[in-house]
Amino acid sequence: MRILEIAGICVVALLLLLFALFFRRRLLMAGGGTIRLQVRVTTMVPGRGWAAGVVRFVGDEMRFYRIFTFAIRPKRVFDRRTLTVGARRLPEGPERLILPGDWVILACTTPTSPVEIAMAESTVTGFSSWLEAGPPGPPGSSRLIPRHHGGPAQSSTS
Repeated sequence: MRILEIAGICVVALLLLLFALFFRRRLLMAGGGTIRLQVRVTTMVPGRGWAAGVVRFVGDEMRFYRIFTFAIRPKRVFDRRTLTVGARRLPEGPERLILPGDWVILACTTPTSPVEIAMAESTVTGFSSWLEAGPPGPPGSSRLIPRHHGGPAQSSTS
């Protein structure tokens, strides 16, 4: 009888942990401005090292939260002013087994290191728009940049 009690407690604890993981994911996605994404955290084994997660866009930051963790803080934070996309490719080799079929891999660079991210092809356009919508210039520079349209200068005096 004692073994059944211990097994029951373990099952209840496991169910509570699973509920906590799903509840955390629901809270992250509730605010809007989120997409599913995978980030390559290691390149030790070719085609492996992908971490599944949710990205939340907050101002000029893209915050990556891993799915299977209880951490409240994001695992990685990318600043759109310093993140650049270099190349785009389809999953190859073992990556085809790990990533969903309609996902693409973007080779990006940050000031500290290169990083690969994978996302659904339908979200790449929105991600690119978010990157391009950032203010021009390096971080901390003036956000008000005069625009020259190439036409004749108009005088304010008539």
